[in-house]
Order: sequence, then structure tokens, then C-alpha cells
Amino acid sequence: MGAAGATGGAVGPWADDLALALELADLADAISTERYRSADLHVSLKPDRSHVTDADQAVERAIRERVAAARPDDTFYGEEYGHDAPSHRQWVVDPIDGTANFLRGVPVWAALVSLVVDGVPVVGVVSAPALGRRWWATQGGGAFSTEHEGPLRVSGVRDLADASLSFNGLEYWIDAGRLPQLLELTGRVWRTRAYGDFWSYMLVAEGALDIAGEFDLQPYDMAAVAVVVEEAGGRFSSADGQPGPWHGSAMATNGLLHESVLEVVAAPPA
Repeated sequence: MGAAGATGGAVGPWADDLALALELADLADAISTERYRSADLHVSLKPDRSHVTDADQAVERAIRERVAAARPDDTFYGEEYGHDAPSHRQWVVDPIDGTANFLRGVPVWAALVSLVVDGVPVVGVVSAPALGRRWWATQGGGAFSTEHEGPLRVSGVRDLADASLSFNGLEYWIDAGRLPQLLELTGRVWRTRAYGDFWSYMLVAEGALDIAGEFDLQPYDMAAVAVVVEEAGGRFSSADGQPGPWHGSAMATNGLLHESVLEVVAAPPA
């Protein structure tokens, strides 16, 4: 799943950065697939009780080194080794999104690689080698995937009653104090699932889902997927409607449903 020929219709100011992002995804995939289902995979717990593997760490080290060589003036924001101070151009990377799946042998995991310029994600690559799939997008250049010949487009569903929702982890809604809102939303839509991690957002971008949302997120969980969703014609915000990947939660929709969804999941008045 190399970068060659995989830039779709991406043109404009971000073409070189997209080429680098695809190269970084190739690098990530080569390392992670070699360690996937390895008998000697080393797993430990981080202070927040989430898992980290030696594969996560190896991928991020390799990507950091390549970015430092290719874009020495850019800064870096990664999951495993912290982040530099914000800058004009910053690479935001989750080496393996879906580590729990990765370590259990579930194929739903991906490298998330994005370039953020002045706080706005402008390049995003989501690469899921165990699924044999990759998605990418640039600001103003559209969103594409390895399984679609043309640009990705979100669905045209206009009514919640006809919508399909993925809410990821129930426990995160409980911890955020939004369980009643989730129950109301699930009662108003046609179908609910919890596909998990990056995949929910890619399914929104492809038009297979209409709504995806979750809490307890970091910028590296969201930056790459946000570009893909928005370039496919959807909307991406926090659960409270704030733009960008900086607010700890995500709500992605086909755009037509966004305001209706935000009204349902809004936090109660203080």
C-alpha cells in the first residue's frame, strides 16, 4: 500500500506535504505489521491506564526521525513521546490508533498522520494495513481512499430517524456525563453500532455512516480523521460544536445532520 500513485486528486499547496505524509504512513505500516500478532510483543500501561506496545513506540520514533530530516523547521505532536510547543506547522501523529485492538489481534487499527498549520489540520492520512485500506485528504483537495475510484462523499441522509450512528465507547459518554444524551440520540436514529476508533470516522467520510462521536480524545486521535471527514463534505467538531481537534471530544456527521446532533448531545445548562 505504497504512496506511489495514491495521491488521488490532491493538488495545490499541500501536495508535497501529502507525499511526505503517505511516506510516513508507509513507514508506520512496515513497522506495525511486522509486530502485529508477534509472540514477543511487549505491552505496558501508561499513567492513564491505556496500553502502549513496543510497536507504538517504534513507529513514532521512526516517524519523528523522518519528519526531522525532511521538515527540520516543523514541530511534532505525538502520542508516545510528548509534543513540542505549538508552531506554524506541526505534524500530529498517532502511531497506532486502536492499540487495544492491535495487541488483541483485532485488525481495526491505523496510523494517523496529519499536518496542522496555524492550528488547522490541512493534510490527513489514515492507514489501516491489517484491513488493507488507506484514506487521505488535503484541505481544498478532496478526500480519497484505496477502495474508491473518485473522491469520497458523505451520505445525503437528512433526518435523524434515517441515520446510522457509531458512538464508540459507552463508558466515555458516562464519564463525560452525557449518557442521557446518548440514550436520546440512539432512540432517535435508525441504527446504532460501535465500530471503534478511526474507522467510525472513515465510514462517515465514505457515506456508510451518518454520525460518529466520542469523548476522552487527544488531538492526535482527531487531526487526521477531521481532514478526511471535512474534505468528503462532512462536518467535524467537538460535542459542543467547537471546531478542530483540540477540545477533547469529536462529533462527525454528514453535515446535514450536524446541528440536530449537537442539539441532542449538548451538555445540560450549569
